[in-house]
Formats: sequence, structure tokens, C-alpha cells
Amino acid sequence: MSIHDLSDAVVVAVDVGKNVFAVSATDGHRKKLVGPLEVPMTRRGLEGAVARIGEVLPAMAPVWVGIEAAGHYHLPLLADSCWPEGWQLLQLNPAHVAEQRRIQGRRRIKTDALDLEAITELVLAGRGTPFAGRTDALEELRALAGHRARRIQARTAVKNQLQGQLDRTFPGLSLALADVLGTHVGRLITEHFTDPARLAALGEARFIRFAANRGVHVTRPVAARLVAAARDALPQQGAAAARGVLAADLALLDVLEAQAAAAEDALAALLPATPFQILSTVPGWGTVRAANYGAALGDPSRWPGAAQVYRASGLSPAQYESAGRRRDGTISREGSVPLRRALVDLGLGLWLNEPAAKAYGAALRVRGKKGKVIVCAMAHRANRIAYALVRDQAPYDPARWPLQEA
Repeated sequence: MSIHDLSDAVVVAVDVGKNVFAVSATDGHRKKLVGPLEVPMTRRGLEGAVARIGEVLPAMAPVWVGIEAAGHYHLPLLADSCWPEGWQLLQLNPAHVAEQRRIQGRRRIKTDALDLEAITELVLAGRGTPFAGRTDALEELRALAGHRARRIQARTAVKNQLQGQLDRTFPGLSLALADVLGTHVGRLITEHFTDPARLAALGEARFIRFAANRGVHVTRPVAARLVAAARDALPQQGAAAARGVLAADLALLDVLEAQAAAAEDALAALLPATPFQILSTVPGWGTVRAANYGAALGDPSRWPGAAQVYRASGLSPAQYESAGRRRDGTISREGSVPLRRALVDLGLGLWLNEPAAKAYGAALRVRGKKGKVIVCAMAHRANRIAYALVRDQAPYDPARWPLQEA
């Protein structure tokens, strides 16, 4: 039976929450058979709801179960073992459900009952995607990529906090060393010389030997600048307390960096078991960029083309055309945030490393395009390249992607 032929079918609509889900059953003529019911997110609750629907289910009627995606909360209900054999599962985009609610004149009203009606209408209209579960490798890729991303975000926050504490314990340090936390000598200062009086007393020559004994090479001009900054530092009230906070944050930073590095090693070992290893043949696309793209994209077979991937990322600009006039708007930023970030990062990798992309970016600069416009153009180019490589499983060929086609 085709998904578009539902006159004799029964649609089971499911709106998932954290601890409960709402469910209703409607036949192909839009006659409500069951619900809406509020059901606990437990095995016993689901079995009770299925039994209730089974009591009123017409004989031999096909059943389509429409489940609105809700982060990770809906995933337990997408297992085939949860539902009777023969019931077909469909996953619905929450943006489509919200738009259907608007079409029904309920844009400003959101209740479980209205969401169930919108889900039912979408399924009866032939919308929804048959759910294809991710393989274990793709699930692990998604988990590891998310774990690393969270550690990087936490590391950035801790670095910002550390910089603030450094300004209190060692004022003027950033004038002598532009990148404190990103260099070996800066980390050495942060670990051992947050009290500038100690560095000032040590002097240039002894500081150079101190650093060398710890495997850090410091040139004499750098040492001179640092010692001069220490001797010229103004006293700060509360500097002792700031040094204690800084030491704790520095220990936390080490933990976050170790966990991020371990996640990268795990991603490098896992990537060959996924379809996304081929992306590493592109200049500027390493393990992290390929893994983030794969984690955001999921199963490549569920995407009909690169245009759908780009649209799902939210990078497509809004377009309005009426009465022969067309007016394009700005990027709406709706869509998948992880996918949008992955495409932008791939685009930056191309811009910085691929010769054709570098020339393309330079040409856009000459035409007066702003940086954000160029980033979107690079993301668009990266999206088409990544989709084609994953689809064909063929290494990157620069001759296939000349500048004039970008």
C-alpha cells in the first residue's frame, strides 16, 4: 500500500515529551477513534495505549504511526519492537508540524491535542519519512562528536575565565605576550609565575634556564619583554584569591583538553568504519571536520540530494516572489544547528586550504562581498563536494570542482 493511499488506513499520531507522550488514533476519513491520551513513557504505558487502539481498530486496516522528532526523547518509540508487527513508523519534522498547525489557524496556540491533529493531517497528506535506524558506527560517531564539541565549548569558557584571572594576578601580561594560553611559554607563565614579583626577581637569564629545564624554549627578546612586564606590573587587590581560582581553572583546563584529545583519537579510529572517511581526501578536512559532518548528517541514504542537506542546515536565504516581483531575504537560520556548523566549518577548511576555494574567496572579496557572504558561499560549495564524495565514495578530484562551477 502506498503512503499516499490512506483512505482505509488508521493514523496513530504521537507527540513525545520527556516523561509522557500524547497519542491519538484517527481513520482515513478523519474520524477520531482514540484519544487524545496522555501516556507515561514506559513499556507498560505504551502497551496499554496499543491495546486501547487495538480494541477499536478496524479489521485488516493498515496502521501508520506518525512520531514527531523531539530531540532524543522520541527515539525509544521508534523501535519496531515497540509496536505491533505490520504497523509502519514515520518520523515527522517538528518544523512541518508547526507549519501545519499554522495552516490550521492555530499558529499562536500549542497544545498536545493540536499537535496530534497536525501530525495526523501530515501523515494523511503523505508526509513523513520512514525511520531508518543508524548503524552502531554512526551512533558512536554522533556520541563522540557531541562529546568533543561540548568539551571544546567548556574549554573556551574556562579559557575566558582564566584570561580574566590573569588580568588580575599579572596585569600587563597580554601586552608582552599576545597569546598567553595558546603558547608553551604562556602556559609556563600561567602555571608558575602568576605572581609577577617572582618573575621579576628571577631575571631574564634564570627564566630562560627555568623554561629550558621544563622543555620550553624561550628566546631572549621574549624573556626580556616578560620580565619587564613583571617589573612594571601594578599591584592588584585580591590577587592572592585570584591566583587560587586560576590554579583550579588551570587544572580543569588540563582535564578538558585531555578529554577532547581522547575523543579526537577515538573519532580517528572510528571514522574508517563510516562512509565519511573519504572526506579526509579534501585539503583542509581532517578527522574532526569529517566526523562533525557525519554526526550531523546521519545516514546519507536518507537525503535525496545536496540541496536538501543545505536547506536542512538553515543556510538557504528566504525568498519571496509575487506578481512578477522577487525579493530575497536574509538567511533564516532555521534548521539543524549541528549541520549548519559542520557545513560552515567545512567551508572554512576549503577557504583556507583548497586552491580553487582560495581563488574563489579572493574573487568574491574583489566584488565587494562581506565575510559572512563568502562563508556561506564556501559552505554551499563544501556541501556539494561533501555530499558527492560520500555518495560516490571517490577521493577528491580538484578537476571535478573548478572555480567557475563553485
